[in-house]
Amino acid sequence: MGDAQFSLRKIAIPAFGPTVLFGLGNGAVLPVIALSARDMGASPAMAGVVVALIGLGSLTGNIPAALLTSRIGERKALIGASILTIVALLLCVFAVHPAMLALGTLMIGLATSVFYLARQTFLIEAVPFALRARALSTLGGTHRIGMFVGPFAAAGAMHFMGLSGAYWVAIVALIGAGILSFAVPELELTPGRGAGLAIKPKMATMAVTHAKVYLTLGVGILLISAMRAARQIVIPLWADSIGLSPTATALIFGVTSAVDMLMFYPAGKIMDEYGRLWVALPCTLLMGLALALMPLTTSLAPFVMASMLLGFGNGFGSGIAMTLGADASPPTGRTEFLGIWRLISDVGTSAGPFLLSGMTALVSLGAGIVVTGSFGFLAAALFWRWLPHIRPSEADRT
Repeated sequence: MGDAQFSLRKIAIPAFGPTVLFGLGNGAVLPVIALSARDMGASPAMAGVVVALIGLGSLTGNIPAALLTSRIGERKALIGASILTIVALLLCVFAVHPAMLALGTLMIGLATSVFYLARQTFLIEAVPFALRARALSTLGGTHRIGMFVGPFAAAGAMHFMGLSGAYWVAIVALIGAGILSFAVPELELTPGRGAGLAIKPKMATMAVTHAKVYLTLGVGILLISAMRAARQIVIPLWADSIGLSPTATALIFGVTSAVDMLMFYPAGKIMDEYGRLWVALPCTLLMGLALALMPLTTSLAPFVMASMLLGFGNGFGSGIAMTLGADASPPTGRTEFLGIWRLISDVGTSAGPFLLSGMTALVSLGAGIVVTGSFGFLAAALFWRWLPHIRPSEADRT
């Protein structure tokens, strides 16, 4: 199918519907997992560990997810990830000990890595290059929409059912995601794709062969991921430090998330028409600038402006990690390449909050925020050096 005849609308429901529902499920349970652990007698520190196991599961699951998806295909991987998440959520619902809850959250993290790797691989294969960035930024945007709606849906259910209501909302959403995944068409094997499935390059070989990409653009993505993860801590902590109420903080966070969500399609369109650099640079520079300015804010209005700038920069980079990974991935062994790529991204996601906490403990919260913001300027320098400075239409699309 040529670029002119292809339309994202034709695959919208099977391509993006499961992602919205999967994100909704995650958004519904993330705010209540720590509360569930506390209800079962876990200490605050242990409750934090239980929540962190989702990230650990996703981090450690990237390589197995790549091998699994390469072997069984995207459609089966999506369905399997949905089923595994449902089982994990049921384990959380009926957990009577923090250890059972911890196992459930670890399983959620593992399933998440499988789901999003399969989702990304499917879109790379199904969508023409000219629409790739729009498709992947929309994928990131639909995940954001689900994560945004999830807590509100959970709040409504918890009003009647208690904490378990959040998990049942997620279970219903994941059942829907699994059903919609059945509608995902099986991809026809192109020569390059068929070869990739037959040869199945080893992960170590893939890492060595593409080391230059991983150590340049991959490091840039790692730095973006670190900022993105840290921003979720920066906003509430700095709001508290300047004396804002929890209610005001929640409202500001919601407004920031709304600004973030609005940018996903424009970002993809700019990447497709003008080049990846035109999004990578604004994303990193705006996030870096916002974080650098935040410690200078001492009242509500400046803080809101800095937070919105941070959300705008993050939203402007919607899909950038997946798009750059897609562009760099080889036709043969694409899934394996993306497994390592996602691993690098998740290392940044995991390390960002720890680096912020370490700098805060050693110096101050303001210093930790500024150091985190410096990642944006370093990432911008890497992208300026290693990304093409020409439009995609002028580049070789093979």
